[in-house]
Amino acid sequence: MNEVNIMETKRITSKEIIAHLVEKFPACFSLEGKVKPLKIGIFQELATELADDEKVSKTQLRQALRHYTSSWRYLKSIKVGSHRVNLVGEDAELIDQEQADYAAKTLKESQDKFANKKTQDKTENKSYKGTKANEKGSTVSSKPRPKVGKAKKAPAKAKVKLTQAEANSLSAGMKVMVQVGNSPLDATITEVAGKDVSVQLSSGMVVKTQADKIFTK
Repeated sequence: MNEVNIMETKRITSKEIIAHLVEKFPACFSLEGKVKPLKIGIFQELATELADDEKVSKTQLRQALRHYTSSWRYLKSIKVGSHRVNLVGEDAELIDQEQADYAAKTLKESQDKFANKKTQDKTENKSYKGTKANEKGSTVSSKPRPKVGKAKKAPAKAKVKLTQAEANSLSAGMKVMVQVGNSPLDATITEVAGKDVSVQLSSGMVVKTQADKIFTK
């Protein structure tokens, strides 16, 4: 029986976990309609509340939160002056301009990527149909494949001098900078487990990284 339960836990998807969170915390999460921005550090609260819940592991919970907070619906809810909420729907931190700008930038990049992929798929589909028609003896005029436009890169920000944080000084709730790709981003530590550190970005997205990627200004 235990083996069956383990297999079922492994197969559960992020969407199913989100549905589970909506059922347990309806004032905080939603599957459709208006979305409420989540408070900084909500992962730790969820991990505590769901500690005895066999349906969800910490890893699955972290993945589900990342899926939830990177959705277009959620990113559109990050507006200046709006309140983040806790698990019972009570107002928490106010969203500032920097957080709103980061969410808007992330949303635009995601939408541009989706639009480019859709255009590319449509072009490849037309090309495939044209090839099949030629094989059957049909005359199809060959047109040059339109180039897929790339999203414009945001202007580079002035470099901020950063100092690598000492691993033994890291703790939950600490404000830090985290290296994501080539850019350092503002974040709040939500969990420290040895060299593994979980942080929540200004957009609300939860990211797992290493202690050597954590910096202070």
